[in-house]
Amino acid sequence: MIDSLFVGFYIFVLALFVGFEVITKVPPTLHTPLMSGSNAISGIAIVGALLVVSSVEGSLSTVLGFLAIVFAMVNVVGGFMVTDRMLDMFKRPGK
Repeated sequence: MIDSLFVGFYIFVLALFVGFEVITKVPPTLHTPLMSGSNAISGIAIVGALLVVSSVEGSLSTVLGFLAIVFAMVNVVGGFMVTDRMLDMFKRPGK
């Protein structure tokens, strides 16, 4: 049990470093399409969290599933807000 926890934590830390390096290398012109793709992945995470919450028993699992749904929803809404703001930058001033 402890070994799998350390392996999971190790993978999580490596994913943080890789994610940071990948995100900092993205040019601004690709940010909007990548944000849309990220929103689609978060939508899949929401569906998965809903399925998990509906099939498990126990208060801890339910609370963790609910938190997963809330955080994924925050990510989706924030992503759409950022995408909308970036697309507003390309609109002509008179319209």
